[in-house]
Amino acid sequence: FCKKLFDESERQIRAEYIETGKARMVYRDFPLDQPPQPLHPFARGAAEAAECARDQGKYWAYHDKLFTLQSQLSSDPVFFEGIAVTLDLDMNSFRACVQTRKYKDEVEKDYQDGIAAGVRGTPATFVNGKLISGAVPFASFKAAIDEALQKSGK
Repeated sequence: FCKKLFDESERQIRAEYIETGKARMVYRDFPLDQPPQPLHPFARGAAEAAECARDQGKYWAYHDKLFTLQSQLSSDPVFFEGIAVTLDLDMNSFRACVQTRKYKDEVEKDYQDGIAAGVRGTPATFVNGKLISGAVPFASFKAAIDEALQKSGK
């Protein structure tokens, strides 16, 4: 469902609202790799690797590649390094970051913050505190964002 959101709505949201400066997007990790139903056993590693790419200013590019290659996702470090190579990241820094799990605590904090905010699955999107659950069409996001912008006077 996260890939569906990425393919069908996220890019439009970024183009219409984020890149134009009308809104801000904060991406938080909520890896569904916990028992009793670990739906995405590779999600935590992918989240940590994306954070390592952020160190080099390439978070969004890495994020986008992860979704583009989601069907190939694995826990093999070679997979994560392959994406890093395509983005011309400094491999020594990236590799050290991933191997030491530099962002383990940050990803877990995001997950726990999500639980506290009422998130129970993904995708979960908040527009000014209002939860939009699921891979809803762009029109639903547009309505919520436009309403929030109107209320803020923008």
